[in-house]
Amino acid sequence: MATPVFIKTISRNNILRSFACLLGSLYIRFIHATGSWRIENKDIPEKLLAEGKTFITCFWHGRLMMMSYAWPYQPSFSMLISSHADGQLIAKTINRLGFDTFAGSTKRGGSEALRAMVRTLKDGGYVGMTPDGPKGPRMRASSGAIALAKLAGVPILPLSYSVQSWKMFSSWDRFILPAPFSTGVFVWGEPIEISPDADDVALEASRLHLESALTAVTKQADDLCGQVTPEAEEAGQ
Repeated sequence: MATPVFIKTISRNNILRSFACLLGSLYIRFIHATGSWRIENKDIPEKLLAEGKTFITCFWHGRLMMMSYAWPYQPSFSMLISSHADGQLIAKTINRLGFDTFAGSTKRGGSEALRAMVRTLKDGGYVGMTPDGPKGPRMRASSGAIALAKLAGVPILPLSYSVQSWKMFSSWDRFILPAPFSTGVFVWGEPIEISPDADDVALEASRLHLESALTAVTKQADDLCGQVTPEAEEAGQ
């Protein structure tokens, strides 16, 4: 999917980019401040944090917007964001919320970003990824997070969120925009461990496990908020 012209225009103009990212970060803060939010299964990340263990957090691209508020911990996680124009707008907005970013994807700048993420994890940091980003297919996990987990020797934690009132865009990821004054929930999933000796068959099984786990926590979050996930809606469920 080509990047819209107006996104390219904003991303290439320093003043417009800074203003757009400021507005984006303020809107995210406003959504959170006016809503009622809770975190389900927060004992899962907190147990690993208490043990001093690092991990990768994965969530679908369409559920990206509010993810900084699922993480009230220190240090904050650093997130892999596409180096494309629209990705860098997201990155600058995330930076304003107090999170660092890596520029790259599985297809562009991937090897350099992968090395940087491995170093971050081995140095005790945390990494966030959207395994169906930056361009899909929607809710289908790529192998990038699995490869990173194997190289760094850390588990993956699935994460999703939902709200009772939203606008869902017709974009490839069915991105959701929460409404102000809404009730929302974050849902953490159980750790997914990747053996350092995993062969191609085991890695593919782990990729499918991640995909199903992410879909499960997304459905759980949507069920709690009375919403229907895009996958279930399109299947007529």
